[in-house]
Amino acid sequence: MPDLKDQTINDFGEQWTAFRENPAYYGSADLLADLFGPLLSLDEVKGKRIADIGSGTGRIVNMLLDAGADRVVAVEPSDAMLVLKDNTAARAERIDYLQAPGDRLPPDLGLDYVVSMGVLHHIPEPAPVVHAAYDALRPGGRCIVWLYGYEGNETYLSLAIPLRKLTVLLPHRLLVVLSHGLEWALTAYIGLCRILPLPMRSYMRSVLAKFPRSVRRLTIYDQLNPAYAKYYTRAEAEALLSDGGFGDVRLYHRHGYSWTVSGTRPA
Repeated sequence: MPDLKDQTINDFGEQWTAFRENPAYYGSADLLADLFGPLLSLDEVKGKRIADIGSGTGRIVNMLLDAGADRVVAVEPSDAMLVLKDNTAARAERIDYLQAPGDRLPPDLGLDYVVSMGVLHHIPEPAPVVHAAYDALRPGGRCIVWLYGYEGNETYLSLAIPLRKLTVLLPHRLLVVLSHGLEWALTAYIGLCRILPLPMRSYMRSVLAKFPRSVRRLTIYDQLNPAYAKYYTRAEAEALLSDGGFGDVRLYHRHGYSWTVSGTRPA
């Protein structure tokens, strides 16, 4: 039986092989700007060399290239690498593909940025990945990660954690069916958030409401599928980078439910 790390990689390989597309706002540079928040502007991405750890279907890779990145190292350990290459084929000359876990990112690449959006919270031991990011950056280069947050998610987690004890055991097809059913409830909740001050209202109105319903189903599946998922407190999110040697660690509480964290490799 695979260990937790390998099982999570396998889970995402199956997920991203099934959910291959990144339509509309879900695959846009506008969403990347929302993920970065005030910590990094898209203008700062132009002309830069960047690694994306946990590239999945290539969504963030394409966003970075849309924002003007000069070159991207796409790091993806799972079978989704085939989907990633298909989805980025038009710009493959500007991409270096690395089918390996994030802790295998080569050192001394002299990168301007290493980003990892929605990945480290699925890695049971993320410290080696953070150290690899540090070693791959040039002095003064920055690491930017986006993480599930604990603060702001307490009500959601009271429901999701017990449900995940079941859903992580479900076969793919059955979990897809369940995600279709729960998407109707999610769409109704988004509608209520337009008129009531409900939990996660900002995220529902500013992000999920802009997604096609197919992406909302994916979002539910993505919450219920992976073998491992951690929701970071502010202190844990800050320590993730500061313990890895990064300085000038800054945090953005995105829509009041998740953390974007930036750290700089000292010059």
